[in-house]
Amino acid sequence: MRLNAYLARAAIASRRGADDLIKAGRVKVNDVPGALNTYVHTGDRVEVDGKPVTAQPLRYVLLNKPAATVTTASDPQGRPTVVELVEEIPERIVPVGRLDADTTGALLLTNDGPLSHRLAHPRYGVEKVYEAEVEGEPDEAALQQLAAGIDLDDGRTAPAGVRHLGPSKLELTLHEGRKHQVKRMCEAVGHPVLRLHRSRYAGLTVEGLEPGAWRELEPSEVEAVRRRTAPPPGQSGFAPA
Repeated sequence: MRLNAYLARAAIASRRGADDLIKAGRVKVNDVPGALNTYVHTGDRVEVDGKPVTAQPLRYVLLNKPAATVTTASDPQGRPTVVELVEEIPERIVPVGRLDADTTGALLLTNDGPLSHRLAHPRYGVEKVYEAEVEGEPDEAALQQLAAGIDLDDGRTAPAGVRHLGPSKLELTLHEGRKHQVKRMCEAVGHPVLRLHRSRYAGLTVEGLEPGAWRELEPSEVEAVRRRTAPPPGQSGFAPA
């Protein structure tokens, strides 16, 4: 594991902050000053300002995000945050990606930086399933537009899975994660979103979880998520963290 990732796992600082500590000469690995390209191996001794530090165990938490909660660790406006909902977890975990304050549903929080990066990267096209209650009753033409792709101000959206769940309720399956994407897509076809819920993320469902409730992933679920972000055969992934 790269030294800055190790320090982040130990909740000493963010990776960028860890880089600053390393460049300032405040970090040693086995009594040798660390460098930005230093890797930490099993059994290595890491110290910051002469005090030993230990990386925290990896944690993976699935939260059913409630409305009126922001997807950040802290909020200058004093609004409730998703991190406050999982404060029982002793490790420092952060949300993977974002959901709007008024959007509910599946949100993964973890301290596994490399996995978070792959989940958020468009290269992997991680599946996201949304249930949208909209104004009016979309007809077949509107559904076909959504499925084929919508021209937005930041480009045309990729094809999406779309189906009716009710007269004014749609299910959209996306493999990209632009800002406010579902809301902008529905607005573009004349059916603004009234309520939005993410029912599934990377194969994980919040079925059985009340709003605001969370659970830790089973090892088999973690492996399934990892498989979803594995590089295609013959291609390498990102540089080790």
